[in-house]
Amino acid sequence: MKRLGGAQRYEAALRQAEADFARAQADHQRRETQRQKQVIDARRSHQQTVDEAERSAATYNAHLDAVETGLQSGDRHAVSKYMDLVLRASPYPHDFPVERKSGYVPESSLLAVEWYLPPPDVVPETRLYKHIKTRKVVEPVPRQTQEIGQIYQRVIAQIALRTLREVFDADPGRLITTIVFNGRVHAVDPVTGQRIEPHLITMRATRDQFAALVLDEPKFKPVECIRRHFFADVSPHPDELIPVEPVMPFSMADPRIVDPVDIISGIDKRPNLLDLTPKEFEAFIQNLFTKMGFDTKLYQARGDGGVDCVAYDPHPIKGGKFIVQAKLYTKTVEPTHVRDLWGTVQHEGATKGIMITTSGYGPDSYKFANGKPLNLIDGAGLLSLCHQHDIPARIVPRGKKKP
Repeated sequence: MKRLGGAQRYEAALRQAEADFARAQADHQRRETQRQKQVIDARRSHQQTVDEAERSAATYNAHLDAVETGLQSGDRHAVSKYMDLVLRASPYPHDFPVERKSGYVPESSLLAVEWYLPPPDVVPETRLYKHIKTRKVVEPVPRQTQEIGQIYQRVIAQIALRTLREVFDADPGRLITTIVFNGRVHAVDPVTGQRIEPHLITMRATRDQFAALVLDEPKFKPVECIRRHFFADVSPHPDELIPVEPVMPFSMADPRIVDPVDIISGIDKRPNLLDLTPKEFEAFIQNLFTKMGFDTKLYQARGDGGVDCVAYDPHPIKGGKFIVQAKLYTKTVEPTHVRDLWGTVQHEGATKGIMITTSGYGPDSYKFANGKPLNLIDGAGLLSLCHQHDIPARIVPRGKKKP
């Protein structure tokens, strides 16, 4: 065997095997070290994901707790956020706009909803398809323009009524007694080519008014209901984007506008309207209307701290003589005052009556004002007007600190 070199070959093979084993062992150790590092990295990444999920869940739960607490106290922001969630969760066809927002006015127990409607072309232009046997073809039968407008009116009326139902149903605490619904649409002006957002429907409804409806009655007519029961203003030609004037602009209820908070200093330096005397409040209202472009003339002072004035709008179409009454109140304005305003408007032959208060109105006042040329502006609306015309103001009841 030695003569044949077997021992040498054996030794060489043994050394090669030992070297191969050592390399394999080193490779295994290297791979194992790398695997353990990957395990450590994966565990660290997983723990970071878990920690982030827990932080996110804690933040979300804290947000829900804050909303729940705010709902119990009727907080302006909490109710608005909650109703935003309710409205966004409402299922509609996939091609309908999803823009919708709400603003709660606790002074009047009112929720304003601004809803972006589907455009008029949501109504198919083809009414049906007709088979022509003689020519063996199928031809579309177009809808008449008038029919398209009528169908579209029904669509937006049904959206408005459905929104009322969803809001009132989602409010078991009965924080909301009145809803203002403004429906507008993203469109392009065919004359100018500019983008516009005209309001095509506006209405105000109280909970009691809505409770009287039987929506599942086969003979129920949505358009007639909102016009005659709620005195809604619906575009006469929505397919032509003819706009209507909102009964209350959404800005007058937008919590981001009517209740700003100084988060830097925590000190709000705006004057508190409730600290004014009746005479000062009278001058404030007059100055506000002057800034709005009215020619105002004070003509009567009331003993309850309110002020009456005549405001003349020079606009040749929308203008006229407006009777303005102001109520420097911390309590809800009684419906009798709204009825008195209507009597004054009729007696003076005015175009419109406007009542402004630092507090709010109840559903009976809004119900009475529906269908009449009366504008009821509560404290939130007053602050919105001040904001629009760069007049610093806030409304904080005496003895109550701003949050």
